[in-house]
Amino acid sequence: MGAMLENPHKPRALALMATQIAKSFGDTQVLRNIDLNLAPGEVVALLGPSGCGKTTLLRIAAGLLSASSGKMEIAGKRVVDGSAFNAPPEVRGIGMVFQDYAIWPHLSVLENVAFPLRMRKLPHHDRETRARRALERVGLSHLADRFPGTLSGGQQQRVALARAIVAEPPLVLFDEPLSNLDRELREGLALEIGSLLRELGLSAVYVTHDQSEAFTIADRVAVMLGGEIAQIDTPEQLFAAPASVEVAQFLNIGARIEGRVCHLRGFTCNRDRLNLPNLANSAPEGPARILIPRTAIRPATEGALMAQVLRCQFQGDRYLLHLGLDGEGASLVCPTDHAVALNSHIPLVIDSDRLRVFPQ
Repeated sequence: MGAMLENPHKPRALALMATQIAKSFGDTQVLRNIDLNLAPGEVVALLGPSGCGKTTLLRIAAGLLSASSGKMEIAGKRVVDGSAFNAPPEVRGIGMVFQDYAIWPHLSVLENVAFPLRMRKLPHHDRETRARRALERVGLSHLADRFPGTLSGGQQQRVALARAIVAEPPLVLFDEPLSNLDRELREGLALEIGSLLRELGLSAVYVTHDQSEAFTIADRVAVMLGGEIAQIDTPEQLFAAPASVEVAQFLNIGARIEGRVCHLRGFTCNRDRLNLPNLANSAPEGPARILIPRTAIRPATEGALMAQVLRCQFQGDRYLLHLGLDGEGASLVCPTDHAVALNSHIPLVIDSDRLRVFPQ
């Protein structure tokens, strides 16, 4: 098939532009004025706990749900305009990969992958050529004539992915596609999906509650909490500079300790067990919490903080210490090269440059 030549100087439309998208079910507001832009070729993960609104937002993008208010465009085409206009899924030109695969057992693998092209009334030869190319890209060309019931879960997921990308859509939506698979297979497929999306230059929104999966696949991760995007950033920046205590807590970046910031004494723990004078000007004076990331501590012969060893986990090439801070209700995870006795107390050295201070 021939392709129309595009003006190289003409900027491409955003793959997705969502503006003030809100959704309520009765008196329950599930989405609160979401703004989300996706550049062409970008992959954004919606990461959050159950009930945070990530799947609702994805379904609005897919056309499976209408928004209560707000606007949305896909590749420059208006698909949502408040509650009055909601373009149906079939005219949006998107690809979708569902949690339950949604592949038809009575069709062969090749026929399943070619189905979106059949719906677009492409000639048979073109459908088969493009479907075989999509299967080759996901490593399943040798299974084209098999039926889904004879495939493993991972192979079925690849079929669903091939079907989603066969028409090279402007946007692919993933609704927790790997949640039914075991962890080892999930990790492998996450790497494959991320590599394939980048190789093809496809734009995608990927919904997951699995942090590792989101960080593996996405260029940016939108942490959703309580129906809002609490922070959207690269995985590295989310860990280096969480926007709030809530984001840090959800990502389990490290321990949070209550205290006060004083411009004379620095940060002082409420129980006077930890004093960090070099944080004197880190925030306005008054109550505050500090975040101690895992990367900011290490065991030592003496240190600024004592912690109790709650668990010593062998990981093959190292040990992972799960540490408790007495009386603070806080916990830390710290790697070490040596086993440490349970319930023993060890000193920790703290890298103050990595600490984050959140005024209350």
